[in-house]
Amino acid sequence: MPDYHEIVYEKKDHVGFLTIDRQSKLNALNVRTVEEIKDALKNIQKDDQVRAVVLTGAGEKAFVAGAEIEEISGIGLKEGFDFSRSGQEMNSILENLGKPSIAAVNGLALGGGCELALGCTFRILAENAKLGLPEAGLGVIAGFGGTQRLARTIGKSRALWSILTGDMIGAKDALDMGLANMVVPQNELLDASMKVARKVVEKAPLAVKMALMSVNYGSEMDLGSGLLFEAAMANILLGSKDKEEGINAFLEKRKPEFSGR
Repeated sequence: MPDYHEIVYEKKDHVGFLTIDRQSKLNALNVRTVEEIKDALKNIQKDDQVRAVVLTGAGEKAFVAGAEIEEISGIGLKEGFDFSRSGQEMNSILENLGKPSIAAVNGLALGGGCELALGCTFRILAENAKLGLPEAGLGVIAGFGGTQRLARTIGKSRALWSILTGDMIGAKDALDMGLANMVVPQNELLDASMKVARKVVEKAPLAVKMALMSVNYGSEMDLGSGLLFEAAMANILLGSKDKEEGINAFLEKRKPEFSGR
């Protein structure tokens, strides 16, 4: 991994930890931060030693409080379109990483921060976390995929309520509406996220990848096409070394050692 200025990346026990580290700006995203996150994700995608990823923000106030307002104020039409497309690419890479990602939301996740969390497979929230897409109050709308992923996650009516009123979604409400998978005290957030990551890491990497593809792509198809896609993914796994290892380990009553092949 290269040296980064806006993020911190480290890995432990097959889990990659990516922290947005701009506490003085409440971890707000700017052009450089987005590019660094994309670069880190591309490296993670190629690293077979990393089987799950945890994303969080530095400090206890914010996961990512949005995009950096000072930078946006100087952006025109072309630059704005390019910035939106770059942010969309970041979240698409994250969503299609082939490895589960966990957003450990440690505070405010607004605008681009909410969109980054939506790109993750799971969202674990601290009790003080708040999510939302408040951009309309600034005369703009979310441009990193938020209008699309929020509606697909919590439904069109709830998404529009949050977007048009600017109301933030608290941790308990996020859990109730399926936006969050778990809510924990702030001091337990990273431990809880690591515990979930470890559960995933124990599974066969290729099976995890195919499951992610089956859900992410199949859910956008009609049922018949989705079932056909699922059958193709399942068939690929039947010829894998991990399948052999998983079945042998089950029969021999031992823990499997998966290779991702």
